[in-house]
Amino acid sequence: MKSIIIGIAGGTASGKTTVTQKIAANFQKCDVTVIKHDDYYKDQSHLTMEERLKTNYDHPFSLDNDLLYKHLKLLLSGKSIKKPIYDFTVHTRAKDTEYVESSKIIILEGILLFEDKKLRELMDIKIFVDTDDDIRFIRRLLRDIKKRNRDIDQVVNQYLSTVKPMHDQFVLPSKRYADLIIPEGGNNEVAIDILVSKIKHIISTKNM
Repeated sequence: MKSIIIGIAGGTASGKTTVTQKIAANFQKCDVTVIKHDDYYKDQSHLTMEERLKTNYDHPFSLDNDLLYKHLKLLLSGKSIKKPIYDFTVHTRAKDTEYVESSKIIILEGILLFEDKKLRELMDIKIFVDTDDDIRFIRRLLRDIKKRNRDIDQVVNQYLSTVKPMHDQFVLPSKRYADLIIPEGGNNEVAIDILVSKIKHIISTKNM
């Protein structure tokens, strides 16, 4: 079995996860592995909580792309990995890891995926989810309050000080590497249908 890697990038809260879910729904569960770039944020257990809070999660330096690359190469060779899990409530990696087996379709999801050349070169399809800035901010605000234990002031300050500047500096320019740009994310059924057809074609070609 030869695996294919699909990269799904786009700004924070652009709808990457919805696109991932819509694609995965068209295949058997055992044939799809989803890996979130967020889980590859660098370990910060050696830092104090005060120091961890200063981390700029929207800068490429915050991610351990070397480990992700190594894990992807293992998955492509048919081997399994122990994927890190990032705990945003304490701003470092959890002690537990997740056992992940290789599969036909590996979907990578993250805002800075296309910023790294080595990662891009492993991808068979690169998708950029393009969503209006105001909608993304509102989604992020709601998500971080409900799921990441943040208050409104924290979310707004982080957005203005790092998220927005880093989006303009790193995320948005990486759109030029995309094979397909999807406006409206998972609501764009036509784009999803085209993608699923393309994925099936690549799988059949690779495994001939």
